Amino acid sequence: MTTILIALAFLVVGCALGAAAAYFYMKSRAESTIGRAELEAQRIVEDAEARKREAALEAKDESIRIRNEMDREVANRRREVERIERRIEQKEEQLDRKNEQVDKRDRNLQQREKQLDTLEEELKGHKTRQEEELQRVANMTTDQAREILLRRTEDDMRDLLSRRVHELEQEAKAEADKRARKILATTIQRIASDYVAETTVSVVPLPSDDMKGRIIGREGRNIRALEQATGVDLIVDDTPEAVTLSGFDPVRREIARRSLGKLIQDGRIHPARIEEVVNKTKLELEQVMREEGEKVAYEANVQGLHPDLIKLLGRLKFRTSYGQNVLAHSLEVSLVAAALAAELGADVNVAKTAALLHDIGKAVDHEVDGPHALIGADIARRLGRSARIVHAIASHHGEEEPQTVEAFIVATADAISGARPGARREMVETYIKRLEALEAVANSFDGVEKSFAIQAGREVRILVQPDRVDDLAAAKLARDIVRKIEENLEYPGQIKITVIRETRAIDYAR
Repeated sequence: MTTILIALAFLVVGCALGAAAAYFYMKSRAESTIGRAELEAQRIVEDAEARKREAALEAKDESIRIRNEMDREVANRRREVERIERRIEQKEEQLDRKNEQVDKRDRNLQQREKQLDTLEEELKGHKTRQEEELQRVANMTTDQAREILLRRTEDDMRDLLSRRVHELEQEAKAEADKRARKILATTIQRIASDYVAETTVSVVPLPSDDMKGRIIGREGRNIRALEQATGVDLIVDDTPEAVTLSGFDPVRREIARRSLGKLIQDGRIHPARIEEVVNKTKLELEQVMREEGEKVAYEANVQGLHPDLIKLLGRLKFRTSYGQNVLAHSLEVSLVAAALAAELGADVNVAKTAALLHDIGKAVDHEVDGPHALIGADIARRLGRSARIVHAIASHHGEEEPQTVEAFIVATADAISGARPGARREMVETYIKRLEALEAVANSFDGVEKSFAIQAGREVRILVQPDRVDDLAAAKLARDIVRKIEENLEYPGQIKITVIRETRAIDYAR
């Protein structure tokens, strides 16, 4: 019994010791696991902080890169502006030099005219002394005196006849010019209107400068999407609360302007929204162009036009020629042609319809090859216009020879609208080339010593060699030069040709 109790006591003590050992073993494992977990958590936190620092550094580097790119772009823009300003200054200097040369030529011509007057007075004095000497000499025979008298009379009659022919020509030309000026002046006074030269850029106002960042978008995706959808350049510079749209196609520029205005007003600016707004704006602009075509046809009182012609007319609302709005120009030409046709007794309906449609080819000349006059004539023919209207459209720039009064009227009305002051802008290079072309035509004739294009190309003064060109040949030379200018050159308005012949009488006193 005692042995059993002792055994049980040892058993109880062993169990207690085993439980204590197991407890301490489990405790040490738990503490070890907790330690490892704490170390792993610390490592994860350190990794997260390191990644956070790396991300911040990358974002800072990207911000610095974008800022550097923008700084370079701004510097490039400024250099380009400076280069353009230098070119403009050089052009102004060249123009000033040209003006000085023209003034110098005018002074030289005035001196030549004074010399001619002096020589004419000397010639009159020589003639008087010759007559006195002839009267003093009385020992000549009757036949000799008669021969001298007949020769002098013949010379005087030839000179008188030449002067009379010249006077009759001048009187006829003056009367024709007077009647033409009266008709044109009456027409222009009735159809007078003002134009403002159009440009190749549009400025869109912004509610604040913060909108520029939203227009550019993340990494420039919004501005790229807008430029790709509209086909124009969007310039975001230092101009406060404004961005600039640049493009030579007025239709695309108008689409971009309207689309950007809608996006700014809506506030949602992202590539998908940009594409949606641009597509809707294109459809709206098509309707606007159709309405503009109908409005102009109504103002010109031209009825029965094909719907496609109405649509093409509306497209001219957003096209320009030398800075002049083509649709407004077409309306003015139509009104001028109608007035001219009424004054001259021509077909008013044919004249005003052909004049309204004379530049219709410019609506599609960037899509179809060829002169816009022939393109427009082909469109008018296919859409049911009469042969007389088609011919007037085709011949208004000389691609076809004008055969009808209405064709001449349309060409004249087109020249009136384009040539009047302020209607169109002309580059300095084009101006100088026209003057050089006029002088080249004059210098191409035999006997011409010098020629000067003055008054902005509206007059050409020509000095001829007196031993090779007499008075009759001078008048013929003026007509020949006029004819060659009319055949070979294009110019607004009219050009006056003045031929100057200097006669010198030289003798020696011994």
